[in-house]
Amino acid sequence: MPTIEFQGETVECEAGATLRDVLLEAGLSPHNGPTAVSCHGHGTCGTCAVDIEGDVAEPSKRERRRLSFPPHDTDSGLRLACQVPVTADLVVTKHGGFWGQHVDSTDK
Repeated sequence: MPTIEFQGETVECEAGATLRDVLLEAGLSPHNGPTAVSCHGHGTCGTCAVDIEGDVAEPSKRERRRLSFPPHDTDSGLRLACQVPVTADLVVTKHGGFWGQHVDSTDK
């Protein structure tokens, strides 16, 4: 079973589970704001953008499209937790800003 390290917690999940769902089920949130304003996993709002260390699939067309639209930037290296299937151990970091777009920020 893959493990996810996030905000000082380690969570195990089934291979293929969606990162956003795993975090939410563990009581952790990939959002800096309320989840009520999110797209609920459809890859359109961008509020679940996170930094990921570990092996993950290439971004889908939907994910690339959203991350190319402000406030995101395709060069940031961020991924949408709602679009990432977990297939290996990951270390996940949420950065500052409503969308988690402040990659150089130390706020989490």
